[in-house]
Amino acid sequence: MKNINLYLIEFALNSIIRHKYKNIFISVIFTLLVFLLSSAFFITNSIKYQLSQSVDALPQIIVQNMKAGRHYDIDLSVVDEILTLPGVEDVNARIWGYYYFEYADVYFTLLGLDEFESQYKQTLSKMIKNFDFAEDNMYLGNGVKRVLEGSYYKEFFNFIKPDGSVKQINIAGVFDSDLELESNDMIIMSKENLREIFALDESKATDIVVKVSNPLEIDTIAFKIKEIIPTAKITTNENIHVSYENMFNYKGGVFLALFVITIFTFFIILYDKASGLSSEEKKEIGILKAIGWRVSDVLGEKFYESFIVSFFSYILGVSMALVFVYILNAPLFRDIFIGYSNLKPSFTLLFVLDIQTLFLVFLLSVPVYVASIIIPSWRIATLEADEVMR
Repeated sequence: MKNINLYLIEFALNSIIRHKYKNIFISVIFTLLVFLLSSAFFITNSIKYQLSQSVDALPQIIVQNMKAGRHYDIDLSVVDEILTLPGVEDVNARIWGYYYFEYADVYFTLLGLDEFESQYKQTLSKMIKNFDFAEDNMYLGNGVKRVLEGSYYKEFFNFIKPDGSVKQINIAGVFDSDLELESNDMIIMSKENLREIFALDESKATDIVVKVSNPLEIDTIAFKIKEIIPTAKITTNENIHVSYENMFNYKGGVFLALFVITIFTFFIILYDKASGLSSEEKKEIGILKAIGWRVSDVLGEKFYESFIVSFFSYILGVSMALVFVYILNAPLFRDIFIGYSNLKPSFTLLFVLDIQTLFLVFLLSVPVYVASIIIPSWRIATLEADEVMR
């Protein structure tokens, strides 16, 4: 504790109070900067974590048939051919698609399950155990449940088939998943019912998912599948991960623009401080030198003063960001990343705190402000007292 001069800290606190209006203005700008920057990082870390969890839950390889440049039904006969490839552990023909609910102007994702098929996802395996395939039942994601209840569908829903007839499916419950981003707009039912709703032939599937024994061989097996089905589009989970990242980073640019505007305002203030002290501040330094203060004492007092203001603003800004993101769930800001729709996920942003993020925000704010005070103070403190006060 011998390196900390408590008298200088007391003087610095009194100086902050004497110039309270100036320091309050700087603290507000500083806190806003830290709040925006921290909020952006916290939201980014949380959503990226959930996206990575969603990607990890996706199939390793997805095989889709392409016709006229568009996704088309795939023949089930290729399933046996893919199974013969060395390294392929399991193959699953999926029945799924989008259903437009005109009344609410939303699209639902419909997924079919089969009682005797192995599932490529653990959450779907759990669904099989509780699913009653003898009845025309379906399970809903939380977002779908809200939309249907708002449209007075609480016990069943009427699907309109391609021929114009109606297929009534009972609402059996809510689809339980830890990944709200993935399951929010999803409806799960039997493959038999889904084939009827989409008028899909028994010999066809929407696409095929492939499970590989060794993840390092995913690209190799994807290449071999391409040789078997030259017209197919082969998508690996790594491809999806890259697509998610690109989309996410594009939306994150909106936050970056907001941050640039704020930091530009902040640095205008810093430039004004670094270009020279006010006459009142110069006079104060001259008086301190006249009564015997050394250059190191002046710089020490200015360091404590600037550090107290900036560190207080930093702590306040980070605390506000933590409350805003993880308690209030980042209203408005979150929509920049996940978009807006009637089926907008209601998920809670998971607490993902990265110490490196906090340290980066600290380096971008506190040392910069302290330097903007210390440098001009040093220039004045090295002059003679009478010269300063003239």
